[in-house]
Amino acid sequence: MANEEAIIAIGIFLITYAFIISEKIHRTIVAMIGGVLMVLFGVVDQETALHHIDFNTLGLLTGMMIIVTITAETGLFKFIAIWAAKKVKGHPMAILIVLSLITAVGSAFLDNVTTVLLMVPVTFSITRRLGITPMPFLISEILMSNIGGTATMIGDPPNIMIGSAVKELSFMDFITNLAPVIIITIVVVMLVLTLIYRKHLYTDDKTRKRIMDLNEKDEITDKPLMIKAITVMGLTILGFFLHQAMGVESATIALAGAFLLLLLSGEHYLEGALSKVEWTTIFFFVGLFVLVSGLVETGVIERFAVYAIDITGGNVTASSILILWMSAIASAFVDNIPYVATMIPLVQQMGELGINNLEPLWWSLALGACLGGNGTLIGASANVIVSGLAGKEGYRISFLKFMAIGLPIMFITVAISTVYIYLRYLI
Repeated sequence: MANEEAIIAIGIFLITYAFIISEKIHRTIVAMIGGVLMVLFGVVDQETALHHIDFNTLGLLTGMMIIVTITAETGLFKFIAIWAAKKVKGHPMAILIVLSLITAVGSAFLDNVTTVLLMVPVTFSITRRLGITPMPFLISEILMSNIGGTATMIGDPPNIMIGSAVKELSFMDFITNLAPVIIITIVVVMLVLTLIYRKHLYTDDKTRKRIMDLNEKDEITDKPLMIKAITVMGLTILGFFLHQAMGVESATIALAGAFLLLLLSGEHYLEGALSKVEWTTIFFFVGLFVLVSGLVETGVIERFAVYAIDITGGNVTASSILILWMSAIASAFVDNIPYVATMIPLVQQMGELGINNLEPLWWSLALGACLGGNGTLIGASANVIVSGLAGKEGYRISFLKFMAIGLPIMFITVAISTVYIYLRYLI
C-alpha cells in the first residue's frame, strides 16, 4: 500500500511540475490543485498536510510585502533612484552600475521580487529621459536582484524557506556565511556587465542635463509617512538580526513590523496594503508545501537521500559540490521555489542518514538555487516579473537573448561559490 501511495505521490508531483514548467496554466492554480490531489488521493490527510505548511515562510513574506507596499506609497524608492542618477551626472554606464547596486542591496533586505517591482518603473522613467534602450538596465537588474537577494535570509524565497526549516540558522548566520561571497560576486558581475554594455550606453551632454534637471524631492508624496515607514523598516531589520537571541521567529518580527506600520499610518492604508500582498505567491507556496509533503510522508525523499549518499559515499565535500551545481542547473530551468521545497527535506534526510555536518550543504543549496535563477528567463520569480513589466512597455526580453548573458554569468557566479564553499567549509 505504501508503495502504491509513493507511486501516486510521484505521479501527482511530476504532472504538477510539468504544468508549472509549461506555464500553460498559472502556477498557483496548478500547485494548489496538486496539493489538493495529494489529500484527495489519500497520500496525506488534511491534518498532516497542514502540518507541512511552513507558516513562518508565509508570515515573513506577507509582513515584508505590507511594509514595502506602504513605504513605496511615500515615493522613497523613486527618490533614491533619481538622487543616485544625479550623483553620477547622468552618465548611462554609471547609472546602470548605480541602479544595479541599488537593486542588489534592496533585494538583500526587501526581497528580490519586491525590489524589481519598485526599480523597473524608475528605470523606464530614467532611460526615456536619456533616450536610450532600457534593455541593458533591465537585464542587469534581474541578475543583480538574484545575486543580492542571496546575501540574507529574507532576500530570496529559497533562503526564506531554508531559514524557516533549519531553526539553528539565524538571520545573522545567513549574512556572515553568504554576504562575503556575494560581495565578491557582485564586483565580478559588474565588471562583466560593464564590458558587455560599454559600447551600448552613450548619450550627449544635452540629454544628460534632463536627468540633472529632475528634482528628486518632488517624488516624496508623504514625508511624515516616509519617516514612520523608515523607522519601522529599521526596527524590523534590527529584529531579524536579534530574532534568535530573542527566541522569536522571523515571521513574528515581519508581521509585528507590518501591523505596527499599519497602526501608525492609519487604517485607510489597510485594504490597499493587503490587496497588494502577492496572494498568488502565498498560495503557490501553500500548494507546494502540501505537494512535497506527499513525497516526504511516502518515503520518496528518503530514497532519493539514500541514492545521493550512495553517489557521494556520504562525503561532505562531494555532497556539497553536487548540491551546489545540481541546484544551480535545476534552478535555471525550473522555478527555484518548488525545487528548494523538494530539496530541504532531502538534505535533512541526508543528515539523518549519516552526514554529520550539514552546514556546507545548506549554504550550497542557498547559493545554487538563488544564483541558478539567473540562468534563464524562467529561473526565478523576479525574472518573470521584469520580463512582464518590460513587455507592457513594448520591450520584449527574449528567452534566448537573456540566456546568452544570464547563463555564462550563472556559471561564473557558481564557480566563484564552489571555490568559496570549498575554502571556507571543506578544507
